[in-house]
Amino acid sequence: MVADDSCAPRPFGNTHSRLNRRPLAIHIAAWAMIAATFQGCATTMSQEKGVTLAIVNAKVWTANPRQPWASGIAVSGDRITLVGSSAEVAKLAAAAPLARLIDAGGALVTPGFIDSHVHFVTAGVGLASVQLRDASTPQEFTRRIREYAATIPPGAWITGGDWDHTLWGGELPRHEWIDSVTPKNPVWVQRLDGHMALANKLAMAAGNVSKTTPDIAGGTIVRSAGGDPTGIFKDNAQSYVDNARAPYSDEMLDRGLEAAMRYVAERGVTSVVNMGTFKDLATFERAHRAGTMITRVYAVTPIAEWERLRDTVAARGKGDEWLRIGGLKGFVDGSLGSHTAAMFAPFTDSPKDSGFLVETEKDLYDWTSAGDKAGLQVIVHAIGDRAINTQLNIFERVADENGPRDRRFRIEHAQHLSAGDVPRFAKLGVIPSMQPYHAIDDGRWAERVIGPDRAKLTYAFKSLWDAGARLAFGSDWFVAPPTPLLGIYAAVTRRTLDGKNPEGWIPEQKITVEDALKAYTVNGAYASFQDSVKGSIERGKLADIVMIDRDITRVAPATIADAKVTMTIVGGRVVYDNSNKSGNH
Repeated sequence: MVADDSCAPRPFGNTHSRLNRRPLAIHIAAWAMIAATFQGCATTMSQEKGVTLAIVNAKVWTANPRQPWASGIAVSGDRITLVGSSAEVAKLAAAAPLARLIDAGGALVTPGFIDSHVHFVTAGVGLASVQLRDASTPQEFTRRIREYAATIPPGAWITGGDWDHTLWGGELPRHEWIDSVTPKNPVWVQRLDGHMALANKLAMAAGNVSKTTPDIAGGTIVRSAGGDPTGIFKDNAQSYVDNARAPYSDEMLDRGLEAAMRYVAERGVTSVVNMGTFKDLATFERAHRAGTMITRVYAVTPIAEWERLRDTVAARGKGDEWLRIGGLKGFVDGSLGSHTAAMFAPFTDSPKDSGFLVETEKDLYDWTSAGDKAGLQVIVHAIGDRAINTQLNIFERVADENGPRDRRFRIEHAQHLSAGDVPRFAKLGVIPSMQPYHAIDDGRWAERVIGPDRAKLTYAFKSLWDAGARLAFGSDWFVAPPTPLLGIYAAVTRRTLDGKNPEGWIPEQKITVEDALKAYTVNGAYASFQDSVKGSIERGKLADIVMIDRDITRVAPATIADAKVTMTIVGGRVVYDNSNKSGNH
């Protein structure tokens, strides 16, 4: 069902237990009431359910082309019941003495942001782990690990980190940097992109890694000139240490999820697409049963386990508006920063190396075809131009063989395109799920790796948009900050983090603020098959709403990074409030 401005009844689904306790009969009555006029419909719904929250004096960007702007929103329970003028909304609120009235004071109000690519539980756990993201020297890297090790018991693993070796010139860390400061704790800290990690001697011993340990398909153990492991493991080779690391307890995972939800609420994120595991799904399910979710989650699981997801969906369905399943995540290649992205031509700074596929083309085809036949959404990581081309070819073949249906294939990242593949996204209906912050981060060094010619179609937002592709934006958190306003700033300005591109890195790939907003809202909902219930501010849709302290569609683009989320509402409930302008009547 496609949402529109009518008052046609629409199903509420299995809504959140703590936020929707109204008797079923009331909902049935509300669905049955269809008035002849806009005001009559809104009034009827208000009388049946009662306005519980109202926003007035706002500049509401709706993402609804039939009603692009408004000044007021009325909410009943977890649904939007009226989008219109402040006067209309105030009139409804006046008839509901217990409604919360929020005076936006002219602030911008948008649909809740949808982060279309996160590693939610991992990132939440990482909030309590060692922080290496901005360590700018080897000495700082070592010092932070030493200080963190002093706070944990002997034997506890040190994980997380998210280091970036480009900040200190590009030298990869080695286990010798940290062995002496971690004599009692295994260390397994990842690069910020997750495609490379550093182990100390204790962690390598736990994984039985030695000089004679072989490389693994789709991965590399970095070695010294004498053949000894340096402690760096790339892509699939990380499994040696991953399999030895003690798993996180359910309690730690639950704490990580709680931390992650609070963290993204402060940034206006109301929904995420989690690229994770069935263990992540179990963590979400515990929170859902407990009624503690304040972030909506589409939990994507590994493509190699497509049969398990197929059977889970057959037994339980695809979930509800708080927790959904049905997506399969695969990998074609690694990352540019780790030199593991699969490229057609060698890297400019490493002429004998062009990256690699982390899975065989046969496996990628078999999994894609089987998952698609099972009615699941196939979502595949591809960064290098060869990797993207490989997966587009597979998508095209599978769609032709399996026949027409609404499948919404996705390529995650879609970073380094060949010109011939740009129009294929729209032609094949493949969603480029991209992370704009990466452009202003990687833009500091990417041309050294792939050269200026290939860089022209790196993070090619404008080229894809103009070709008709439906971009969905996210962060890839823990890799980058889960802050949509920074992502919008990145997509609109392309000003790299080092300040060296004030007019934008590859400026022809900039897009407009409203296009970036669409990629974080209505397109994100479409990319997860939920555009009928969220992604825009329309009557009947979920009341997932964000308030921002300035109109980012009108300010100088360079100042968007300074904008702040002042309020986040999920399902009609305020989950973050820093507005100091709200009250009750």
